[in-house]
Amino acid sequence: MPNIKSAKKRVKVIAAKTLRNKAFKSNMKTVLKKADAAILSNDNAKVETVKEAVKKLDRAAARGIIHKNKAARKKSRLAKRLNAAG
Repeated sequence: MPNIKSAKKRVKVIAAKTLRNKAFKSNMKTVLKKADAAILSNDNAKVETVKEAVKKLDRAAARGIIHKNKAARKKSRLAKRLNAAG
C-alpha cells in the first residue's frame, strides 16, 4: 500500500478505470456473441447486430481497451462470416 498521497490517489483512479474498462470489454464480448448467434441462426436482424458489434469494436479500439489490429481482425472475421451466411 502506498504512503504518498498522490500514489494513493493513483491506486483509486486505476481501480475505477479498470472497472470501467472491464465492464466495457464484457459488454463488447456479449455484443459479439449476439452477432455470431444471429449469423448462425440466419436471423433477419443479423446485419444490424453485426453493425452494432463493429461499432463496439471501433469504440473499444479508440479508447485503447483493445488494440486497433485486434479490432480490425475481429471485424474482418465477422464480415467474412456474415457474407458466407448470405
